[in-house]
Amino acid sequence: MSHSPSLPDRPRLELDPEMSEAERLEAIRQHYRRIVHMNEELSDRLDDVQGRRGDLKSEVDQLKRENETLKTSSLYIASVEEITEDGVVIKQHGNNQEVLTQASTRLEADLRPGDRVAINDSFAVQQVLDDETDSRAQAMEVAESPDVVYDDIGGIDEQIREVREAVEDPLENPEQFETVGVEPPSGVLLHGPPGTGKTMLAKAVANESDATFIKMAGSELVRKFIGEGSRLVRDLFELAAEREPAVIFIDEIDAVASKRTDSKTSGDAEVQRTMMQLLSEMDGFDERGEIRIMAATNRFDMLDEAILRPGRFDRLIEVPEPGPEGRERILEIHTQEMNVAADVDVGVVARELDGYSGADIASLATEAGMFAIRDGRTEVIQSDFERAREKLQDADKTEDRVINYQY
Repeated sequence: MSHSPSLPDRPRLELDPEMSEAERLEAIRQHYRRIVHMNEELSDRLDDVQGRRGDLKSEVDQLKRENETLKTSSLYIASVEEITEDGVVIKQHGNNQEVLTQASTRLEADLRPGDRVAINDSFAVQQVLDDETDSRAQAMEVAESPDVVYDDIGGIDEQIREVREAVEDPLENPEQFETVGVEPPSGVLLHGPPGTGKTMLAKAVANESDATFIKMAGSELVRKFIGEGSRLVRDLFELAAEREPAVIFIDEIDAVASKRTDSKTSGDAEVQRTMMQLLSEMDGFDERGEIRIMAATNRFDMLDEAILRPGRFDRLIEVPEPGPEGRERILEIHTQEMNVAADVDVGVVARELDGYSGADIASLATEAGMFAIRDGRTEVIQSDFERAREKLQDADKTEDRVINYQY
């Protein structure tokens, strides 16, 4: 056990009777200086003790709070479903159990259907919680613009023009639409085969536009617990409203907006609930403001008719596989940073790439560069592109064999 340091002995003044008057005066002065020094030392010790006392008091208070917390029972999160004369119908998060319970008189006036509340073990409502935006929705906001511009996308000039008319122009020049007297397109759906540039186009919009860009995948809206997907959709649109002007981009929208069936499974029912919430947000009673919606899908045939009707996606833009000129432009884009031999004719290479998507052509350019590296060269020649094309064709044949084997 530690002890406090002992206090210094009080200095005593002893004067020799035989001392002269001057020596007596000097002895008194020294005695006085010792007393002042001791007082300063005692003052420092007192300050130190008071500081330690304050620290100990804070520690005691913290321990008391922790003790009170440990003695307090945990609360559970629930949502208010309905308010009736008999009480409040709540649904507990996680197990989705509906319970008729009571709320204290101080909370009854504040409760509304849809509120998030904390309940105890007896399901009694203890407090109303703030309806905070889901952190997953906030994480989907693109903070840094992608390093993609419209000039980086080749072969789809007409599609780029239509997207800019429907997404950028209403945000940057709304007066023009008001002068003409037309409502701008409410949404743009990009559809076409994989690798044709749909997501690249969305990245270019995020980079070129000054609006807040919020990106999510349709698969992220398919949640395990009932109601989570619907809430995430609602939070996303609320986040967009707070950040407007804003663009919401939904990739792989077929994951959450596929055709409705008569399936009774809980998973299918939850996907349909999420889609209904998405439809409501896209075309509800409330004005959406400066919020534009983009979506992309490889499976246009799977989408529900309700999401395709005007008022939700007014522009359905097909992004097809590029033609000869488009393929040549894409190849030029992907080889402009490469050390390509002067006699390489990208037009000849592009004409032999019928059926290739933009992503395929980008892969071909990379493979051509790899063949040059393999041969110890620093320059890519025409034969490298031919060898790359043959390699990709062999890979496609292998993939086809695997698919046929599986099915």
